[in-house]
Formats: sequence, structure tokens, C-alpha cells
Amino acid sequence: MKPITAALIGAGQRGAGAYAPYALSHSEEIKFVAVADADPARRERFGQEHNLPEQSCYSSWEELLAGPRLADAILICTQDKMHFEPTLQALEKGYHVLLEKPMSPDPLECFIMGEYAEKNNRVLSICHVLRYTDFFAAIKKIVSDGRIGKLVSIQHTENVEHRHQAHSFVRGNWSNSDVSSPMILAKSCHDMDILQWLVDEECAKVSSFGSLTYFREENAPEGAPLRCLDGCPVQDSCPYYAPKMYIERDDWAAAILRSIVSNDTSDECVLEALKEGPYGRCVFHCDNNVVDHQVVNLEFAGGVTVAFTMSAFTFEGGRSVKLMGTHGQIRADMEKNVIEVTSFVTRETETILLDTEITGHGGGDTNIMRDFVRLVQSDGKEKGRTGAKESVQSHLIAFAAEKSRVEGRTISMRDYTAELRMLAVTKA
Repeated sequence: MKPITAALIGAGQRGAGAYAPYALSHSEEIKFVAVADADPARRERFGQEHNLPEQSCYSSWEELLAGPRLADAILICTQDKMHFEPTLQALEKGYHVLLEKPMSPDPLECFIMGEYAEKNNRVLSICHVLRYTDFFAAIKKIVSDGRIGKLVSIQHTENVEHRHQAHSFVRGNWSNSDVSSPMILAKSCHDMDILQWLVDEECAKVSSFGSLTYFREENAPEGAPLRCLDGCPVQDSCPYYAPKMYIERDDWAAAILRSIVSNDTSDECVLEALKEGPYGRCVFHCDNNVVDHQVVNLEFAGGVTVAFTMSAFTFEGGRSVKLMGTHGQIRADMEKNVIEVTSFVTRETETILLDTEITGHGGGDTNIMRDFVRLVQSDGKEKGRTGAKESVQSHLIAFAAEKSRVEGRTISMRDYTAELRMLAVTKA
């Protein structure tokens, strides 16, 4: 079978760095034939990596989609508010679409995109990569096999990690919901999706609490300047001091973060970018407004309850989860890739150790690309794990959680969905 062809819209860290490399190592499955990105350096770099002629490198998605269909599929990995229009146009032109999460910061747009995919009989897969990890796939199988009896409740924690919060949600692209998305959508729609997948029932009610507590101007140390490099008096003791985060850092994320701060990742260029760019700002003097901690309570139609916690204030990143059933429990840590299954009957615990060397969201980035290729090869006749219909529902749970947090009330998912359906009909 010949490889499918694809175009990339948005050659940033996710599009060019997480998904497109699959084509370089699996050229027999997929080949990129075009790219669109407003940044000439990123556009040129992607073109060189994938051997694209200059005429196949576009400066905007509008330019790429203005012509005839030039590939089997399109990956749309732009900023959150730039998903809706290119997705609709791509579906109308007959492309199958892999769309970075979140689908949109507007619940009505999510609803409409799902209906467009169905109407045009095209694949619309959303990058809920956690479903494609060995970690959550193993947990799903344990639950589905009935090893802990009937599932009753879940405790799920997303450890954002304090430096990740500072980078992405205080200084970075997702710091302000007015221009991006609420935190529960930008960071935790993954979690709403995985919880819905594990429970496998319709969510009935949602309530949520949370706020922006720490990364605020009133918490700035005395004498702290607007930028870290302008003589910060607490640079030695502040964990968010920019050179410490972006130049001195030497863990697995260092190279990724440097490439986001500056196209040239040398110390000199990164330092220069910190003097002028957004990532050199004091974390207490930014324009951020998204929460730094939030809890969400979910009740599903069959009675399963979920308590979800998202917090910036953790040393480690990753997710930990406890699933409680009538005949046993599961305790699991994604960062350590360890799953413990305990039976109430035998009182024995089985420890499952997964490969800790797998990178890219625990292997999810690679696996979702493999599955997307399969779906495109079948021309949408086969079913994937993250179709538009399922993704719309998990997105709506996230929107309902934010609505609950802001309005201080429990949200009925049935009423909320009916309201959106009415608005979609009106808009159409």
C-alpha cells in the first residue's frame, strides 16, 4: 500500500516536533507534501526536513487551502483560536483532518466541527494522545476486563509541574484565556477525555472550583523588576528565574523549551531572547489570568463519580490516578509508568511495570499518528479512538467545568448540550 500524503498547518513544537517526525521514520506510511506557517524560519526548516519544494511551503493556511486539494490529509496544529476556519475548509475540500487539542475555545465551534466531519464523511481525529499511551490503554483493558468489578469512583490528579506552569500558562501562549483557552481546556481537556473514555458513560453533572492564587502581581518579591534580567533581587532563590529555567536547565525538556524561546538555541541567542521576549518576564508581572489550581467533580449517568485535581504546585509532572471498583482497585502513576492492581478477593497486588523510556506523551504522539494513517488509508471507514463525536463530548465537559467554576453552580450536561444544539441550529 502506498503512503498517504499530508500537509501541515502550523509547524510549531507540536506539529513539526511531535507529529510530523513520524513521517521521517515511517516513510512507507506517510509523506508530507506541503506546509503552511507564518514564521519563515520554521517554514524553511520543515521544508528542508521533509524535502519540500519552495512552492509547497505556504505563508498562511488560507494560501494553502485556496488551491485544489493537494494531499489526502491535513494536520492542523495552529493556536487554539485558529482551528475552526481551516478545519471547516479542509473538511469541505475533502481532506481528512488530524486536529491538535483543544478543538476550539468556543464550545459552539466544537459542536459545529463535529457535525461538519459527519456531514462531509471525513475523518476528524483530535489529538487526545493519552488514549494512545500504553499506560492508559492498559488501565482501560483492566477495567473493561472486569478485574476490579464494577467501577464506582476515580481520583485523578494532573501534576502540571511548577516550571511548566510558569512557561506555558504564565509567560507563554496559554497564559491568558482571552487570547487562548481556559486552563481546564488548554491543559486538562486531555484529562476530561481520558476520564470519559475510562468510565464509558454519559457525563450527567459537573461542578468545579479553582482560581489564580500565586502568579499575581501582589505576590511579587519586593523590588522585583518586570523582567528577570533587569536586576532581580531574588534571582538566586526564585525557582522561576528565567536563565535558570531556560539556560541552566539540563533535563529532557531543556532542548524543547530553548527552541520555543528562540529559533537559535545557543546560550547567547536564548539569553538575548529572554531580554526582550515574553519568556524573560517576571512570573508575577505577566498578563496571565488562567487558574493555577482547579478541582472538577463529575457524576456519570450510571453513578460513577470522579474527583479531578489540576495543580501547578508540584515538583513532578505527569498524572496519577486511582480507580475504585466493587472487587478491587487500581493505583497508577504515569510518570513512573507503574500500575498496581489489587483484588479484594485474593488481597494480592499485581504490579505492572511499563517502559519508562518511551517519550512523546508516553508514546501517545507516535501511536496517534499510526492510527490516523490507518484511518486515512481506509478513507474513514474504520473507527479510531478519538473521533470528533467523542472529542466534542469531552470538550463540552471541560467547558461545563469552567462555566461551573465561574458561575458557582452545578451544570447539567444534558441541559448544557441541548442549549448548544439549539445555538448550532440557529447559527446554521
